[in-house]
Amino acid sequence: MSKKVILSTIMTMVLPIFAFAEETATLSAGDTSWMLISTALVILMTPAGLALFYGGLSQSKHVLNTMGMSYMAFCVATLVWVVFGYSLTFSGGNGFIGDFDLTMLKNIKVTDLEGSIPKLLHVAFQGTFAAIAVAIVSGSIVERMRFSTWLIFSALWTLVVYVPVAHWIWGGGFLSNDGELDFAGGTVIHVNAGIAGLVLSYLLGKRKDHGVEEVRPSSIKLIILGSALLWFGWFGFNAGSAGAADFIAANALLVTNVAACAGGMAWLLIEWFEEKRPTLIGCASGVISGLVAITPAAGYVDTPAALAMGALGGIVGYVGVVKLKSLLGYDDTLDAFGIHGLVGIFGALATGFFANPDVNPDGTGALYGNWGQIGSQALAMFVTMVFSAVATTIVFKVSSLITGGARVDEEKEEKGLDEAIHGEQGFNY
Repeated sequence: MSKKVILSTIMTMVLPIFAFAEETATLSAGDTSWMLISTALVILMTPAGLALFYGGLSQSKHVLNTMGMSYMAFCVATLVWVVFGYSLTFSGGNGFIGDFDLTMLKNIKVTDLEGSIPKLLHVAFQGTFAAIAVAIVSGSIVERMRFSTWLIFSALWTLVVYVPVAHWIWGGGFLSNDGELDFAGGTVIHVNAGIAGLVLSYLLGKRKDHGVEEVRPSSIKLIILGSALLWFGWFGFNAGSAGAADFIAANALLVTNVAACAGGMAWLLIEWFEEKRPTLIGCASGVISGLVAITPAAGYVDTPAALAMGALGGIVGYVGVVKLKSLLGYDDTLDAFGIHGLVGIFGALATGFFANPDVNPDGTGALYGNWGQIGSQALAMFVTMVFSAVATTIVFKVSSLITGGARVDEEKEEKGLDEAIHGEQGFNY
């Protein structure tokens, strides 16, 4: 047998092995390590960061109840996520909802992979997003909602509102193929939760003392600490959404930080100019606004775009919180709609404008010739807003029916929900 025949025979036997190896997913220790850290960072955001931020903003007699709404929302949403949420979001189904193949994470083995990381890690990471989304909603209705109603609402909202939207955009649903860019949840989380909060604030009604007397936050120190923990956790939120320890994750981390700083400075400066005093509450709110603005764009834009989006996000947040709320008179207690809803809408549209194909070839915005991207962003946003408003209303009505009403009575509201509901005090005077 000639050497040529022997060589040809060997290559015929070996090449399929190489081809199979290329097609088989393998675990990356580096990607897995980064995603473990990212998941822990996002977990830090809700029961610690958001709870402290919201708690500091609320009145001292309601601070524990406010923190508890974020804290317990994380617990409830996590349980809903592993039982039904992950399956309905990421498994099969149709364009509108997934199926039940992965209910209680059945059919997922410990050794299964999602890309280059364990599938169970993907479950955990995505679950933290569901949890913070519903916790954000609480900011619009704290200081006047029954705790029991909130717990039921949290479970139903996660399943009925958050899960379908996440499936549409991230899970292979009908908006997945429309080209909408939402790297880390600008539409899925912030627009969705912000609209839900606005709807709830109207359905539940205003606080008893709203507009009657000056309401002061319980602790500016808690606000600053909470915003700092949110800022820290947001690196896992945005950079972790790359799903790997790669160039896009590094870019996402950098632009996230830049946008946060730009948002904080923008709010501080406009407040200084308008009201003649720079406040730390304003600066912290601006930082969160900058973070919200960059969330959908973190994996698609460069540093100059992040600076612009962060600064404009801070301005949009200021206008929404200070001007628009006063003009329209709704009682969005801690500005979930103003900061997350309005800034989220801005961020989604700005992503369609600034997305840079040199950063990520999967996204090209209007600035680089693709004006249709703004239309894709607007469509996904409009669908999400309408669905969130209608579905949130239904979930609220059902939750209220189960508990016999969603609003606490005037006596409890006057006394303070910490003592009236929990028998505890946030501050021992």
